[in-house]
Amino acid sequence: MFTGAGYGFKQIRLLVWCLISSEIPNIQTKPMDFLCKDGARKIMNKLKDLETAMVDCSGSEELPSPLQLPCVEIGKASWDQKSLQQKGEEVRWALKVLLDSVGSVKTQTKLSCQSSLLKTLETSVRNLLLIVNKLDLVVETAVLDPEPDCPSRQSQSLTKVLQLYDNLLQGKLELLSQDLKHSRCSSDSR
Repeated sequence: MFTGAGYGFKQIRLLVWCLISSEIPNIQTKPMDFLCKDGARKIMNKLKDLETAMVDCSGSEELPSPLQLPCVEIGKASWDQKSLQQKGEEVRWALKVLLDSVGSVKTQTKLSCQSSLLKTLETSVRNLLLIVNKLDLVVETAVLDPEPDCPSRQSQSLTKVLQLYDNLLQGKLELLSQDLKHSRCSSDSR
């Protein structure tokens, strides 16, 4: 069995899987497919893959430096009162903060499997940000914190980062998608 450079078969297999899977999400999903087809959103959600890969990546839990985590909490009553543009800006801001943070921490990691995990997460977040930007809900300007009363926080735990990402996908992004689905999707495309 090949164990060159201190890597076991399990780590090499994980590294190859992460490299391959990080390229697969580069398939550009059309914004309307993302909104109108639940399956398209499920395909883009790489959270389960990341959690599985993290188990095989020994020492991946602790990040080399704290990662900035955007606020993804939802006050349902206040969310319902916001315009689609405000909702879109909240989602866009959260994705942008997460993308920037993951990118900066990724360059600091010494573990190749952790670097691959972060690269996969970064690609997934970048693809979602591109889709949100193409929804024509927000004006391309500097992204400002749309929720100043909901402060962001930091964490060095990859598990907490993935939990936050899941909360963003299942929370604000899904609610925004559902709001837009009713107005932009024909009944035969759902």
